[in-house]
Amino acid sequence: MSADDTTLLSLVYTSRAAAPFRETALTHLLEQARSLNGARDITGMLLYRGERFIQVLEGPAHLVRGLARTIGRDVRHRDMRILMEEPIEERQFEDWTMGYRSLQGERDHAPAGFRDSFADLEDADERSTTLRALAELSLWFRVRAGQRVDA
Repeated sequence: MSADDTTLLSLVYTSRAAAPFRETALTHLLEQARSLNGARDITGMLLYRGERFIQVLEGPAHLVRGLARTIGRDVRHRDMRILMEEPIEERQFEDWTMGYRSLQGERDHAPAGFRDSFADLEDADERSTTLRALAELSLWFRVRAGQRVDA
């Protein structure tokens, strides 16, 4: 067994939808992803807003990298960019084969001066910006999903 078979990996990418996704198409995509991810021991979360995806994938390194390659070739995605790829000791989303949240319309309700972590993450060029924005989105996502959040 190689180290790549046992190493847990977290991979974060952003991509654009090749065409707008309706809620029914997203539901179908999620059902498919949850079934396949459960069989492969892959967990994570998916955020969608304005034809833009941000996804966190966690699991065995070789499986996560293979899934990222498959997503990169998927005709429903374009302009895929890996923001972060690193070994992890434990999962952030261990109970979710694919947590999901649509952010449609949420940007319009933010108060003046409010930072937009979604935009920060998709535009991040520096590792520190990526990590901060990902941590903020992860916390936001888990709170809204009712998951226990450790301080």
